[in-house]
Amino acid sequence: MDRLKEECGVFGIFDNKDSAALTALGLHALQHRGQEGCGIVSFDGKNFYSERRLGLVGDNFTKGKVLERLPGNSAIGHNRYSTMGNNLIKNIQPFFADLHTGGISIAHNGNLSNAKFLKKKLVKEGSIFQTTSDTETIVQLIAKSKRAKIVDKIIDSLFQIEGGYALTILTEKKLIGIRDPFGIRPLVIGKLKNSFVLASETCALDIIGAKFVRQVNNGEIVVITENGLESIKPFRKVKERPCIFEYIYFARPDSLIDKISVYEYRKKFGIELAKESNIDCDLIVPVPDSGVPAAIGYAEQVKSNIELGIIRNHYVGRTFIEPTQKIRSFGVKLKHSINKTLIENKSIVLIDDSLVRGTTSLKIVKMLYESGAKEVHLRVASPPIKYPDFYGVDTPNQNELLASKFSLEEIRKFLNVKTIKFLSIEGLYKSMGYAKRNKLYPEFSDHCFTGDYPVKPIDVDNKDININKDNLSSLILGS
Repeated sequence: MDRLKEECGVFGIFDNKDSAALTALGLHALQHRGQEGCGIVSFDGKNFYSERRLGLVGDNFTKGKVLERLPGNSAIGHNRYSTMGNNLIKNIQPFFADLHTGGISIAHNGNLSNAKFLKKKLVKEGSIFQTTSDTETIVQLIAKSKRAKIVDKIIDSLFQIEGGYALTILTEKKLIGIRDPFGIRPLVIGKLKNSFVLASETCALDIIGAKFVRQVNNGEIVVITENGLESIKPFRKVKERPCIFEYIYFARPDSLIDKISVYEYRKKFGIELAKESNIDCDLIVPVPDSGVPAAIGYAEQVKSNIELGIIRNHYVGRTFIEPTQKIRSFGVKLKHSINKTLIENKSIVLIDDSLVRGTTSLKIVKMLYESGAKEVHLRVASPPIKYPDFYGVDTPNQNELLASKFSLEEIRKFLNVKTIKFLSIEGLYKSMGYAKRNKLYPEFSDHCFTGDYPVKPIDVDNKDININKDNLSSLILGS
């Protein structure tokens, strides 16, 4: 993969007779956040019901018989990419466990940066793990808590975990939503008539006709019961640092963040990129689909033509058979083809949202030249990705990140482009409405660009990663 993989998507609804069907619709809207597995757990007042599948929501939860096996007025669901743990049916969420206080089901978006440490400790104390997912660590911690009430058990477990997480938890009487103390992973609250809804993005509210209420605040626990919504804030207060890649790449363009559509943010990235690195050209060409909003902004700023010089094939499966080396060498042509009549004898500015390994960009540039492009200039609507992520984004190892290994000129030569420019970190913040980046208290989790990690990645050997240790904000929550 030459893309950062989205983390996961979570959804939950309380007190609605169509809870399972609405959860399936919500997960369908969040399909871009995870395509390897999906699951729904429902509760009918007496029993919990679970259906988990490998593959897409539409291939598994549109059939009546599956949804009929999920009765009840409350449900939670999950879309998955295997950022932690193998892609196995046993690792697909939501997870369910029977505790002495009653059943509990958990869906988790993110990664725990101390999961290995905690798992080793729990196993030593006698816990038995059934999966390789870090989410089971949370289940085990809740089960071992000596607190009497379920919410107190959950809080007890939260004080032991670190990392980026958004949780939806379903119990016999409650739907619970939680964001980590820095708010790295997203979670929003909606309402459908009298039913409260939790979701990773507002696009999941839109598909079921729910109204956006607000986001779950960083470090907040929202407890939804038949009496309404209660807010609990158990952590010491720290400044929110949401993941910057929600704005750049992960969130669906029609989702809202801080009441602004993600599409508008991405257009502004393109506008600022043009201000920093405009060059005369015949044509502006986006890499579909991720580069389109930034390319529109870029073209708007420089008053130049934008064309779909690259056409994306949306019907290539993730397991496309590549039986021979000759077929395998076609590579990116399975997903992208060049609109040759537009490209021939043109000077092209190629716009993309990010650059990871560079292998896809290399092939696209090659295809543009083979189709008769006179010059190709690459513009990237985000800063260079130099550091890996440990909070739910599936990034390559640092030594596989192109910008970590090479200088700007070396990247230019590797990709065989005439010029290359990235949006600066200052330009990124400026386009989001900030005069400059606060170096002591950054507004976002931008560690993939800066090495400034909000939570120390305990499970990782820091000697293998060039972490900006001077700016590391290791979170100590206390009890």
